[in-house]
Amino acid sequence: MKATRVADAKRVDTPHGVDVRKLYDTEHAQTMHITLKPGESLKRHITPVDVFFYVLEGEGLVEIGDEEKSVTRDTIIDSPAKIPHCWYNRSDSDFRVLVVKVPRPQNVAKLL
Repeated sequence: MKATRVADAKRVDTPHGVDVRKLYDTEHAQTMHITLKPGESLKRHITPVDVFFYVLEGEGLVEIGDEEKSVTRDTIIDSPAKIPHCWYNRSDSDFRVLVVKVPRPQNVAKLL
């Protein structure tokens, strides 16, 4: 068995410049943990595979295609492949989200 604590996972260097940690990475799927501090956001991008997000903590704004929605803890969000998406933390506290990519991407996301 392999158990990974978020605090023990190495931070991944991404163009977003926020705290991203790889928790799970196999040939079939990939899971990342993102923490957005107050005022932080991801850069708008396109992922080549389907993604779902699970909000762990806080309140954030998710933008997928031309839709925006404010989301909170214990919410799951579906993001189809090749649709522009982005996350924003406009609150006064940390926002944490689990990102699951299925199947595991063979190419990196494309920044817009």
